[in-house]
Amino acid sequence: MASSLLLALGLWAGCHPCGGREAASSPPRVRCRASRYPVAIDCSWTLPPVPSSTGFTSFVATYRLGVTAQEESRPCLQLSPEATSCAIPDIQMFSMVPYLLNVTAIHPRGASSTLVPFVAEHIIKPDPPEDVRLSPAAGRWLQVQWEPPKSWPFPDIFSLKYRIRYKRHGAAHFHQVRSIEATSFTFRALRPRARYCIQVAAQDLMDYGEPSDWSFPATSHETLGKSGALASSSVKGQGP
Repeated sequence: MASSLLLALGLWAGCHPCGGREAASSPPRVRCRASRYPVAIDCSWTLPPVPSSTGFTSFVATYRLGVTAQEESRPCLQLSPEATSCAIPDIQMFSMVPYLLNVTAIHPRGASSTLVPFVAEHIIKPDPPEDVRLSPAAGRWLQVQWEPPKSWPFPDIFSLKYRIRYKRHGAAHFHQVRSIEATSFTFRALRPRARYCIQVAAQDLMDYGEPSDWSFPATSHETLGKSGALASSSVKGQGP
């Protein structure tokens, strides 16, 4: 499979000649991510700066499911020819056949292309959880709550799990709580009169792809009371 993929990539790349050394030395740098799985795959790219380069640059982005010449190429949806991003709609879920994206930069001195193969499930990366907030709870506990990222289309069907990290103000390192499926977690103060910074990250429940970036930090504004251990929570899967 790997050798066939490399051969097909080479053959397809040969169908897109580059115009000159300058163009060939600066192909687009492409990154694809399925943060809206399974609705779409979003791809973006940058073009390394070329010394003394002038003129208008446009981009053509196409994709195909499969790497053989018989497969039909389709446009990766761009807002305009100058846009440096595109979207692949209607994802083929759980396909053993990889997608192949071709991004070609067209400028006055020629063209340069980048080919990116990927499997949709391998590039899942949700956006960070939103609206992370802290509130006091009974027994001098501290509760953190959050919402799934709005960009994740069907959280009730394609479930997410969450990781939590926390640290006391002034501490050098974070501690982490094991993954949970709930959207809340309850701590009680690890030290008396301490303030804490807490962040949450999301990941596909089946471990496809990679976790999101960490959310914006939520900070306890009041010092907490007597010390205690990390609280046991009423929701499944809680604890350090």
